[in-house]
Amino acid sequence: MKIIVMATGPFAVPAIDWLQESPHEIVLLVTRPIEDAGRRRKTVPNPARELVESWGDTPVIDPASVNTDEVREQLQRYHADLLFVCDFGQILSRDTLATAKLGGINLHGSLLPKYRGAAPINWAVWNGETETGVTVIHMTPRLDSGPMLVQKKLVIGNEETAEELEPRMADLGVSAVAESIVMLTSWDGQQMIGIHQEKGQVTKAPRIRKQQGQLDWDRSAQQLFNQIRAFQPWPGSFTWWLPADRPPLRLIVHRAAVVDEPGDQLPGVVTAVSESAITLACGQGQLQLLEIQPAGKRRMPVSEFLRGRAVSGGDQFGNIDPSSAPGS
Repeated sequence: MKIIVMATGPFAVPAIDWLQESPHEIVLLVTRPIEDAGRRRKTVPNPARELVESWGDTPVIDPASVNTDEVREQLQRYHADLLFVCDFGQILSRDTLATAKLGGINLHGSLLPKYRGAAPINWAVWNGETETGVTVIHMTPRLDSGPMLVQKKLVIGNEETAEELEPRMADLGVSAVAESIVMLTSWDGQQMIGIHQEKGQVTKAPRIRKQQGQLDWDRSAQQLFNQIRAFQPWPGSFTWWLPADRPPLRLIVHRAAVVDEPGDQLPGVVTAVSESAITLACGQGQLQLLEIQPAGKRRMPVSEFLRGRAVSGGDQFGNIDPSSAPGS
């Protein structure tokens, strides 16, 4: 089978690697244009491009839109049987899907119809899900709405972060893609294939914004713990230490633990400080900070942070007006 791959991010890489080693032929990679990361002058990583270009013999194109007449003409020249789409970032029109004999399949990082959208892994962890998985759909022009061909389930570890979960799910996607292609190989192109998604069960997983990383201490300790796991590596979860005798200090929280006992302070107030943890009251329960990153510094265990800073019981953690932030 001749396959055009449309992919950019790391979630697609194991399946692309499998396709390259399979009897099928990848005839083209379509990926996002090269982006500049701004002030740091670094190029945004594109793992799919890096993998395919390492082969040395597979063409790569990176149009701003895959749905123009010009791009569709390019795709038609390859006479592809199938489009494989994963971690790509563009919605394909009906005409673009029609450039391949069997249309397209999409590998999505959730048990659809739950968590449709750009960040399904993050929002599953945020919501404290204990199970997730991958779904391969036969594509329609609507986002993640096609009939489901194959689903595979996966248990989420109690302390697992989105960053740790993603590669496990990407590996799980390989067998789901393989089984889906077998289904399509014997499909007559007319009969219904797969299982339709129930509209009433749809939940959304929109793209994450940087400001959503701010910790709201009025939420429960378990909710904050899930947020910290969900927003790694980006955008991270942050708060401000607000000591009475010095300027506020922004802290990214990398690792934390839930304390079930209720605190005797208002949310965001330090209830205890030990050699290895700072414990804060939350809207429900308490949260221990175990590993943090002060602004402009590397990440470190709280024990190291405390060696140079006197955090005391009763200190306030919270958020500040951005205009009053140090350096603003």
